Amino acid sequence: MTSYRLSYLKELEAEAIYVFREVYAQFDNPAILFSGGKDSIVLTHIAKKAFSPAKIPFPLVHIDTGHNFPEAIQFRDNLVKKLSVKLIVGSVQKSIDEGRVREETGINASRNTLQTTTLLDTIEEYKIDAAMGGGRRDEEKARAKERFFSHRDDFGQWDPKNQRPELWNLFNGRKNMGEHFRVFPISNFTEMDIWNYIMEENIQLPPLYFAHQRNVVWRNNTWIPESEFLQLRDGEEIVSKKIRFRTLGDITITGGIESDADTIEKVVNEIATTRSTERGNRADDKRGETAMEDRKKQGYF
Repeated sequence: MTSYRLSYLKELEAEAIYVFREVYAQFDNPAILFSGGKDSIVLTHIAKKAFSPAKIPFPLVHIDTGHNFPEAIQFRDNLVKKLSVKLIVGSVQKSIDEGRVREETGINASRNTLQTTTLLDTIEEYKIDAAMGGGRRDEEKARAKERFFSHRDDFGQWDPKNQRPELWNLFNGRKNMGEHFRVFPISNFTEMDIWNYIMEENIQLPPLYFAHQRNVVWRNNTWIPESEFLQLRDGEEIVSKKIRFRTLGDITITGGIESDADTIEKVVNEIATTRSTERGNRADDKRGETAMEDRKKQGYF
């Protein structure tokens, strides 16, 4: 008898494909949350495989803070054109202009928390009942609490103590009017899995994930990239370093690491020996011990 076995990466891929197809079967108007980061790129790649040779049957939704890395926006636009999928953009700047949110001020100001209102407004405007994201359980303790199908109430809020049981691969997508779900098909991938999968599938990424000479400033134990939004403090100076980013967010809050890893193979080797967490260079996660969970309860990604 022929033995048929999947590698662990193919098992993770098959699990994600199953989740995608369950979403398609159970919901009326799903969408993929797309940031231009590696996890959302992998998510979109698997969605393509799940429905091939047809096109991805969901739109991509990007919540644009206006403080993005230009490389990430360029990559997003190129990918949308290549895949011939619909792109929905929710604008944080529009939310500010309409008085829906108030922009933070000061040297540590960020638009990160303002995304929540824009995201919930976009979900309501387009009647999205399942927003699929690239969150992974190994990223952060609050994300470790998420189920594959994560219920949100009619205010878009998340209650980690009031979630549906998920026995084996049985997912419950029942909801009341006004409620929706966040769905996380690649929950069980780790950072190393993501990079091994990228290498195996030859997935293209923005150059930000690979080491290049960049102008940066040392702040809060990380290298913050130079941008039009950066306000230098007394004693700070812009220097040129060979930097790459392990995770992408707003250009104002995403710290880089010094690295010589300019290929996927080198990145994999680097991650295998690192002892720091993937999101350890994100300033938005350092605002408090429960910063991520507090944002998620309010409706954040």
